[in-house]
Amino acid sequence: MGRIATENKMQLGQLLLGHGVVTHEQIEKALAEQKEKGHHKLLGELLVEMNYCTENQIAFALAEAYDVPYAQISPKICDAKVLDILPREFLEEHIVLPLFKVRDELTVAVSEPTNVFLIDEIERISGCKVQIVCATAKDIKATLGTYLPAANVFVIDDIIDEEGLEDFSLIDKYKADISDLEEIAGQSPVVKLVNYLLYNAVIENASDIHIEPDDKKLRIRYRVDGRLYEKMRPPYQMHPAIVSRIKIMAELDIAQRRLPQDGGIHVLMENRPIDLRVSVMPGNFGEKVVIRIIDPQKILFNLESLGFTYENLQLFRKVIQAPNGIVLVTGPTGSGKNTTLYAGLAELNSEDVNICTVEDPVECNMAGINQFQVSEGAGFQFSTALRSLLRQDPDIIMIGEIRDKPTANIAVQAALTGHLVLSTLHTNDAPGAVTRLLDLDVAPYLVSASLIAVLAQRLVRKICPACKTEYEPASSIRKAVKNLCGGIDKFYRGVGCKKCRNIGCAGRIAVHELFVPDDEIKEMINDRTSLKKLRTKALENGMVPLQLDGLEKVKAGIVSIEEVLRTTQTTDNESSEQ
Repeated sequence: MGRIATENKMQLGQLLLGHGVVTHEQIEKALAEQKEKGHHKLLGELLVEMNYCTENQIAFALAEAYDVPYAQISPKICDAKVLDILPREFLEEHIVLPLFKVRDELTVAVSEPTNVFLIDEIERISGCKVQIVCATAKDIKATLGTYLPAANVFVIDDIIDEEGLEDFSLIDKYKADISDLEEIAGQSPVVKLVNYLLYNAVIENASDIHIEPDDKKLRIRYRVDGRLYEKMRPPYQMHPAIVSRIKIMAELDIAQRRLPQDGGIHVLMENRPIDLRVSVMPGNFGEKVVIRIIDPQKILFNLESLGFTYENLQLFRKVIQAPNGIVLVTGPTGSGKNTTLYAGLAELNSEDVNICTVEDPVECNMAGINQFQVSEGAGFQFSTALRSLLRQDPDIIMIGEIRDKPTANIAVQAALTGHLVLSTLHTNDAPGAVTRLLDLDVAPYLVSASLIAVLAQRLVRKICPACKTEYEPASSIRKAVKNLCGGIDKFYRGVGCKKCRNIGCAGRIAVHELFVPDDEIKEMINDRTSLKKLRTKALENGMVPLQLDGLEKVKAGIVSIEEVLRTTQTTDNESSEQ
């Protein structure tokens, strides 16, 4: 057995050498590593681990050597109906994936085309003639794990057995017995499933997990880059146990099912802390759970990484260095306002200033900054916290959100008494913050005296770099772009690949609109000038609107034109009409 293994190793090595993928020295180092540490990893696995080559290079070399097709596997080229031809355990153990069946011939993706015994076994089990294609084990596993509901069953069945499902029905039978709820929610299948959901959501860079019961169905969705997509559909019977497990982790009342509840979970993943904010709300078919994932590793603490143009970055840095006044960041929920504030605080943070924040909740702990979380239930509201905070000798104050009249007025007073105040508002555009403050009963002369800048922003999805392709947009889009900025030579978009789950986008970046009132605009604020006239004057003074800032990123090939128009067009139209 050892002799055969050695021959296979050398054969793979010769193949990779022939393709110029690795060198003799690299192969010798991998073999020495294998012999020295005594593990049973194949030569190919070691070469990949040591960064001498990639799985795709190995698969391509094997395919060519054994005269079989090489394929990059994705869910798009797999027929879900043929997955049941081979047992689930067989697929996972041997890392094979049935792709499609034509008459009596089954095409199967394998990672080891040299294993003739495996091919014979597939023919025996399936009763079909087998045609193989060579693919990487990573691609096969990813497709098995993400391919529509059929592949999701594989994940679920790893966690749950049929005997466990019978126990879940006990929750409905003994609703009043809290001990039963705790016992069932703590059983291993439920614990594994919830842990899997949380772990996998962090791995996939999800910002939220939605657990949604329907009539005899249970759907779990992740929000990634601002868009929801379905992850799996566990058995409906599991819903009460899943919710109870999450409530136990968040220290909520598992017996209360008629009122909304909020809580938090603190977990460690790869030795780093991750905060989970849990919201449970009763619905028609049971409790819906939304879990917000706050991963400090994903929060950008430097302004350069937030998508600012050079001009906006220099101007924003200048305004946050002011000794006093209010700087606001505006936009809808989920537009990255707090991330921008945190990045600004990180730049201002030093030993000679006292920075204090009042948040609901504290999203990320920052060293050297005093952070306070409001508690509505205890009467510790934003306005109450701010009054006390002003006696704490702060230099810079960050308010999570100005949401009511008392908070707005105290923030303005703090700005006028020598403090720099940073906060957020919900407005369509940057000049709209003036109208919003006036609506909160802040006197016009106080707004003009305290407001030094407003930054409006939106998040747009970036083009996936792995499938980025130049293309020709519709003539109507070219015409619209020409009217806005004179035209763009080249347009790019993502066509979809396995790395971006076939949506063509990966990650997000902000587009900005920075409004800095000058003396003339401040006079207009005092006179309660309309928002439309304020915006017109700001544009005359050089303010770059959200849409044009986005078009700069289109020119740079970072985002698609459709994404910018979708995100900003409505905003600019509404602003111009007001």
